[in-house]
Amino acid sequence: MSFEIFLATAPGLEAALAEETRALGFASVSEVPGGVTLTGGWPEVWRANLALRGASRVLARIGEFRAFHLAQLDKRARKFDWGAVLRADVPVKVEVTCRRSKIYHAGAATERIGRAISETLGVPEGGDGAIRVMARIEDDLVSLSVDTSGEPLHRRGHKEAVGKAPLRETMAAPFLWLCGFDGGGPVLDPMCGSGTFPIEAAEIAAGLMPGRDRRFAFEDLATFDADAWQAMKAGGAPREVCAIFQGYDRDAGVVRMAMANAARAGVSDHTRFACQPISALTRPDGPPGLVMINPPYGARIGERKLLFGLYGSLGEVLRREMRGWRVGLVTSDGGLARATGLPFLPPGPPVAHGGLKVTLWRTGPL
Repeated sequence: MSFEIFLATAPGLEAALAEETRALGFASVSEVPGGVTLTGGWPEVWRANLALRGASRVLARIGEFRAFHLAQLDKRARKFDWGAVLRADVPVKVEVTCRRSKIYHAGAATERIGRAISETLGVPEGGDGAIRVMARIEDDLVSLSVDTSGEPLHRRGHKEAVGKAPLRETMAAPFLWLCGFDGGGPVLDPMCGSGTFPIEAAEIAAGLMPGRDRRFAFEDLATFDADAWQAMKAGGAPREVCAIFQGYDRDAGVVRMAMANAARAGVSDHTRFACQPISALTRPDGPPGLVMINPPYGARIGERKLLFGLYGSLGEVLRREMRGWRVGLVTSDGGLARATGLPFLPPGPPVAHGGLKVTLWRTGPL
C-alpha cells in the first residue's frame, strides 16, 4: 500500500528538508509550502520519523472523499474504513480546517467526523495519548491524515534542560546541512547555550538516528508491526567519529545543562563544553571546521543597541582566531549580522522561529 506522506518543517526550510529526504533514499520527494511530500507506505512513515532530522512532524494521508454538506460528510465518514488505521482501544482527537468549501464550519465538521469514528469503531474521543486525525476540507474535497509523530520531532528524548530562547533541533540540523556539514570535520559554538549545535553535529557524525530513543504515535496505530520496527531501529550503522564538537558559554549553569544533554544523547565522548566568554576563544588544534552560532537577537533577549557591540566583538575574535574556518550565524536582524564585519555570502531565506523570522548567514573559509 502506497500513499502520500507529508513532512512538516519550519517555513523557509523546505528545500533543506527535501535535500535531506532525497539523500536518505525516499521516493517521489516534492517541496510544498510548509514541508515536503513523498510517496511510500507505513515502513517509510516509520523511517521518516526515525531518521529525518529536519522534519518537525510526519503526517500520513489515509484517504479522501467529496462532501458538499454536513449530512454527506457524516455519511461518508461513517463508510470510511477507520479500522484499517486506527485501533479501537486508542483515543482519537479530530481537527478540521475548511477552505473554499460549502462546508465552512470547522467545529461542526469536527463533531461529525469525531462522532463517526467513535460510533463505527468504538474509539473514545480525546484524552491523554489521543491520535490526531486531521481533515482538510478544501474545494469540497475532504483529505484525511493521521499524525504519526505525536510529540514534535525536535523532542529527541535527550534534552531535558534548555537555556533561554533555544533553537530547536529540527532547525539546527538543517542549518548545519546548509552550511555544508555532513558529519566530517569539527563544529564549534562559542555561545552554545544548552548545546544544540554541538550535540546535533556529534550525532550526525556518529550516525545516530534522531528518533532512536523516543516513542511515536504510529506505535498506537493498527498498522504498526513491532518486530519490523525493532529491526528498523537496529539497522542503523554507527560511524567512527574523527572530530570533536565543542561548545562554550559564559553561563556555567547552561554549560552544565549542555554536558548533561550530551550524556543523555550518548555523545559525551565526542563533545567538549566549557565555561568561557567569547573574548577567550582560541583556535582549536587540528583541521578547520565550522563555527555555528545562534547569538541573542535583541527581539527576546537583550537590548538591540547593546548587541551591536557584542556582534562586533564576535566578528573580531572569529577573524583573528578562526582563520580557515567557516561561519554559520543565525539571527533575526541583518544589521546585527553585518555588524560582525564577516564576509558573508548572500543570506538564506527567512525561517519562521517562535514568532520571529530568522536567517542563516554563512561565510566561506575566513
